[in-house]
Amino acid sequence: MKNKILFLVLLQFTGYLSSAQNTLRYTISGTVKDAATGETLIGANVQLLTQKIRGTLTNSYGFFSISAEEGTYPLVVSFTSYQSDTISVILTKNSTITIALETKKNQLQEVVVSSRRKNENISKPLMGVEKLNITEINKIPVLFGEKDIMKSIQLMPGYKSAGEGNSGFNVRGGGTDQNLILLDEAPVYNASHLLGFFSTFNSDAIKDVNIYKGGMPAQYGGRLSSVVDIKMKDGNAKKVDISGGIGLIASRINVSGPIVKEKGSFIISARRTYADIFLKLIKDTGQGTRSLYFYDLNLKANYRLGKKDRIFLSGYFGRDILGLGETFNTDWGNKTATLRWNHIIGNNIFSNTSLIYSTYSYQIKVKSGDEKYKIFSKIEDFNFKQDFDWSLRNQSKIKFGANIIKHNISPGTVKSEKTTGGSSKNVQDRYSIESALYISHEWKASDKLEVVYGLRASSLSVLGPGNFYIYDQQGKVLDTLTYSKGKSAAKYYNLEPRFSASFQLNELSSIKASY
Repeated sequence: MKNKILFLVLLQFTGYLSSAQNTLRYTISGTVKDAATGETLIGANVQLLTQKIRGTLTNSYGFFSISAEEGTYPLVVSFTSYQSDTISVILTKNSTITIALETKKNQLQEVVVSSRRKNENISKPLMGVEKLNITEINKIPVLFGEKDIMKSIQLMPGYKSAGEGNSGFNVRGGGTDQNLILLDEAPVYNASHLLGFFSTFNSDAIKDVNIYKGGMPAQYGGRLSSVVDIKMKDGNAKKVDISGGIGLIASRINVSGPIVKEKGSFIISARRTYADIFLKLIKDTGQGTRSLYFYDLNLKANYRLGKKDRIFLSGYFGRDILGLGETFNTDWGNKTATLRWNHIIGNNIFSNTSLIYSTYSYQIKVKSGDEKYKIFSKIEDFNFKQDFDWSLRNQSKIKFGANIIKHNISPGTVKSEKTTGGSSKNVQDRYSIESALYISHEWKASDKLEVVYGLRASSLSVLGPGNFYIYDQQGKVLDTLTYSKGKSAAKYYNLEPRFSASFQLNELSSIKASY
């Protein structure tokens, strides 16, 4: 009896292999770009019109991959504010193409008021996902004429301003520090200028903004409330482009162009306020020169090494200066640098390898009589990321990868600079390594049901050198433990399951759940 069952199973499996061999499947992959500038388009819709329409969206680097049986099919590519393009694709082998979309011409149309609005979030399984359109941000009235991404986020449902004149925001009762803000994958710890009136992000240098306020994908971790993932422009790959603006409180300039035409490009975007110039008009009170300004600089370059390899180098440098002669001075700011390598493995696996540096620091200088004090604090991160996008089938995609971050934290250094001698006091520097492994599966089970589930395994190791204290319930130190450099003082582990599902009832409504 067992032999008969085994024979039937082998026979069925052989038949399956035979049918699979008779049905040849090929993969077409490639990149979608802006025809005028060469910028890759994130989230462009790509559809292969077979008997059953097969579609996908381009990833964060404009890459897509679709598989289908052998044959000739129309391939339709569309993106918001761009003219759709349809090309004929002959699938007789695996192939790679590049598609360039033209922007739509500005034409005046009638105003249509409707009780219904198009919303792609109805069919997407992830909850609380918003995508900011940079073109729309430019139309929003803003303070002193300065376009501001963080202020625009505060206008969206589910987000609450942390206070008047503050660029921070709260999501579902979480603190402002529980929002993960990324600029080209580098964390930005303080996203504000001029005590919160402006954000650190120059809209002229930004290409794409994705916001997750619930059901975050497994590739993100380390924060509880939300994720703001910001991507900088790559630069005009076809011609040199210079733009800028003079505002009431700040001026900016943006320069981009090709390094090698169609192969590499760069962008430099700078901004500076000149509030300190107007301070000179105020009558001198004998307290010294007043300072009140900020500046920031966005840099990015990319180069295509071949059909399957591309490297990116981007950076951000920003600083705020506030002072009143020698009586009081403070400055704070962020620095980030990201080196990325994109590599296409085969036709359906996309690899992104990143080396990331990020730091936030501030210092305060105070003079009282003949004594000067200086206070300094800093957070510094060294980050390695490896991400993979694997398109198994058009209805099934897997993302997986790893992340290792080394944190160096200087809580505070107070230094006294007396004319007759000084003293200083340091809070111990702390060191730790944060690591994570993740895997996520996006599965379209049917035309109505779509599921995204995954798992993230994270850990934190606190390292020496340093002294660590054991306290009793009254706060009294019971014991002191000393660890040398690199020795582990404490370890923490956590498993973070993720699940999101969407069941579409009709074109206008769906039921969603996430964990």
